[in-house]
Amino acid sequence: MAMEGRFHFYEGYDMKQVTFPIRVMYELGIERLFVSNASGGMNPEFKIGDLMIITDHINFFPEHPLRGKNFPTGPRFPDMHEAYDHKLIQMADEIAKEKNIRIVHGVYMGVQGPTFETPAEYRMYHKMGADAVGMSTVPEVIVARHSGIKVFGISVITDLGGFDVPVEVSHEEVQEAANMAQPHMTEIMREMIKRS
Repeated sequence: MAMEGRFHFYEGYDMKQVTFPIRVMYELGIERLFVSNASGGMNPEFKIGDLMIITDHINFFPEHPLRGKNFPTGPRFPDMHEAYDHKLIQMADEIAKEKNIRIVHGVYMGVQGPTFETPAEYRMYHKMGADAVGMSTVPEVIVARHSGIKVFGISVITDLGGFDVPVEVSHEEVQEAANMAQPHMTEIMREMIKRS
């Protein structure tokens, strides 16, 4: 099953709506979820166009997707120590190495949006332990893990922020960087599906 796009919290959807597709996937018997996003990089080692394999995340959304009555798909207080499956990450690393695709690893910070971050926000998020920031993914991953679905996540680093020289960013530039990196991301994911 593949989705074209997603529902974003910043568009006015509530968290139940944002994560509804994951609930449908669970009911259809999906066992692994591959998520991708465009994000702003704060790690000085990153370059625009990098593919960042998500090793962990920080939930900075103002509303939690599991708030309210607990769904019977998982426990009231689900464990999140391995939100992103270590074996899937290892497989992606091996594929990228075989195909000579540059990848980086990092922690993804999920925020509400819809504004891009100020330089001070970029610096704050980096000090909090994040390598990249974006406006999606985290709610879906939380619900997937609550449902017992294993997750692999990858971010396309479409812009950089929080450094000494401010970098202005536009939605068009973000899309252009994402489009350039997409073939490599698709290659990794296709090969992962073949080997799963």
